[in-house]
Amino acid sequence: MPAKTVSPEERVAIGISFGNSYSSIACTVDGSPVVIANEDGDRQIPTALSYVDGEEYTGNQAKAFLVRNPKNTVISFKDFLGKEFKSIDPTHCHAAAHPEAAGESISFTVQDQAEGDASKLNVSEITTRYLRRLVQSASDYLGKTVNSAVISVPTNFSEKQREALIKAANDADIEVLQLINEPVSSVLAYDARPEAEVKDKIIVVADLGGSRSDVAVVASRGGLYTILATVHDYEFHGLALDKVLMDHFAKEFMKKNKDVDPREDSKGLAKLKAESESTKKALSIGTNASFSVESLAEGIDFQATINRLRYETIARKVFEGITRLVEGAIKKAELDVLDIDEIILSGGTSHTPRIANNFRAIFPESTAIQAPSTNPNALNPSELQSRGAALQASLIQEYESEDIEQSTHPAVGTVKHITNAIGVVSIVNGEETFVPIIAPETAVPARRTIHIAAPKEGGDVLVKVVEGNTHIKVTKPEPTPKENGKKDEDDEDEDDSDFDSEDDEPEEHREKVWKIGATLAEGAIKGIKKGGNVEVTITVAGDLGVTVTTREVGGKGGIRGTVKAP
Repeated sequence: MPAKTVSPEERVAIGISFGNSYSSIACTVDGSPVVIANEDGDRQIPTALSYVDGEEYTGNQAKAFLVRNPKNTVISFKDFLGKEFKSIDPTHCHAAAHPEAAGESISFTVQDQAEGDASKLNVSEITTRYLRRLVQSASDYLGKTVNSAVISVPTNFSEKQREALIKAANDADIEVLQLINEPVSSVLAYDARPEAEVKDKIIVVADLGGSRSDVAVVASRGGLYTILATVHDYEFHGLALDKVLMDHFAKEFMKKNKDVDPREDSKGLAKLKAESESTKKALSIGTNASFSVESLAEGIDFQATINRLRYETIARKVFEGITRLVEGAIKKAELDVLDIDEIILSGGTSHTPRIANNFRAIFPESTAIQAPSTNPNALNPSELQSRGAALQASLIQEYESEDIEQSTHPAVGTVKHITNAIGVVSIVNGEETFVPIIAPETAVPARRTIHIAAPKEGGDVLVKVVEGNTHIKVTKPEPTPKENGKKDEDDEDEDDSDFDSEDDEPEEHREKVWKIGATLAEGAIKGIKKGGNVEVTITVAGDLGVTVTTREVGGKGGIRGTVKAP
């Protein structure tokens, strides 16, 4: 079946962030992305469908039925698209309609009609119905029928999953202009801001969702994005934080009610889960939150409070796990935290202040951390992907579908890039210093120019073009001397003296320094006039061949040389 196509002049396109827990939709107005609310006023729309007396509910309305109508409520189905039943993890569906094997696909049995037998709906049909409701909300907002979209997907979405998503969208009468990788859509949302300065940088995108966390290291070079490394985790995420609070309040309830465990009752578990999520969100905004559930178990009402410090203490393992994920992605990209210029926190779990604060502790001050708790101008993490997808939709919607397909094909989007930096060596007082011109991970072909100041009195200038890479220089502090080689008497009396002395010890100093590598070319420009400059232009061809051109600025002639591709 051919994919649905729409002529450019008839397109009404939006961006869709289709998540396993929450989704969002956005469009562009006068070139700026606008996140669209559904009929209930929700911009973060739970990925849920529920059926009651033949009526279909989505979003928060559907999620509310997890307490009273769980068997006819479908949640966490996005990751099942394009998969076989034996390969899925149905854990997050335990309090809702359960996935079932249906040939090579997965289905849910729900009573979606007021009368008659229950229907067996495969995951593709569920997705189609849900996407149709999202698009209807966008159409109501725009006042015209939406028929096209750019949809963000995880970087580890398989080809089969991508095809399944496109089919489900087509069945909902949506033309899929492009499936954009989620980290790229998040970066695009930031880089497209009017005040943003697009420059070469290394970015870590930590997409922290409800049921999964994905981290990507992205190189931005001349407005082109290259994904250097990705890691995916299904243990440290928003639902793990919910569970920490669920277990905490369940134990508090059991202390007061003779070991009655609300987690053993399906309705009690659903109420506990819903209120724990609300408490988590409240603690992301304030320092205290209340927990209140009517008839939590055996008809007993329950109320309690918790502060942020207590929450961060009991959830410490989850927060540390998220930090390790980011460190692991950087290591996988063969980089160091000192190489990272920017961290973008995406996804609903990124609202939690402790996560951004943990990153602030391990990254240098020069690393920009884009999160609400560390930057008042940060964008809403829950809206980044839909904003980026909407911006991409506005860029490509005027092209024919064949042109879009060709330009976004992996064979086109995946280009060669240089591994090491290319720059020049300047010699000052006999000491060589590397000045990078083309940064590592830059896609080719690429061309960059730099001006080098000649000696004040003029004369000859030697230009040495080399490769360079970075390494981390560690300077260990001198150990603190002890008087007479003995500990202070106070230290001997204190049991925690080791802990205190660690705080007093100076920390080792780490800095990123350039290391000069192989020489690519050398050239001399003679007779530079007083106060003159030398212009060096380096061009890297698509086959990684390098051409170097040097000349005096304002002068005639110059020299040119080519280094063949390795």
